[in-house]
Amino acid sequence: MTTLPLIWPEAADVGELLAAPADGGWAQQELAGRFAIEPLDTLDEASLAPLDRLVLAQPRALGPAENVALDGWVRGGGRLLLFADPMLTRHSRYPVGDRRRPQDVALLSPILAHWGLELLFDDAQARGERLVEIENAPIPVDLAGTLRLSPGAACTLAGGGLLARCRLGKGQVVVLADAAVLDDPEEGETGPRKVALGRLLALALD
Repeated sequence: MTTLPLIWPEAADVGELLAAPADGGWAQQELAGRFAIEPLDTLDEASLAPLDRLVLAQPRALGPAENVALDGWVRGGGRLLLFADPMLTRHSRYPVGDRRRPQDVALLSPILAHWGLELLFDDAQARGERLVEIENAPIPVDLAGTLRLSPGAACTLAGGGLLARCRLGKGQVVVLADAAVLDDPEEGETGPRKVALGRLLALALD
């Protein structure tokens, strides 16, 4: 069982990510405590074939071949947890335009549309973290998006459209339209974030 994160901490490339210290972030530690982690910088049939679980957190825009490979992997039995944030609020050490910086806006419309989902964003909403109850767990969000289903989508929504769960072939995709749960916690707040991330991992990957 392998979890494959395109996830913080930020790194210039996979080599830097692999060389990062063991305490490279609480979310990374949480993943490492549950799964064997194998970072990827591209998605193709060969790299996905040995894997059964995948976590993508605010990945860069995927190319057409990557979308095809990811969709085929899911339908063949893969389980994906995808954080797709339409307005990322996490601080980055890299400036806008730097390829190492996480995408400020999720650029995943082609693959989401293929799965029957549309990611929406209300730019009139107030900034500030709030909790949304999903599957009996409070999930922290900030400037979150909303997912809308296309006709015939094999998905269900929860949390007022914040989360979508799609059954695709033999596999499953869980999409959360926000990534604030992965932010560095304020002092004393790590516990609730770990609970929230743990619930999302269980929902998507177990």
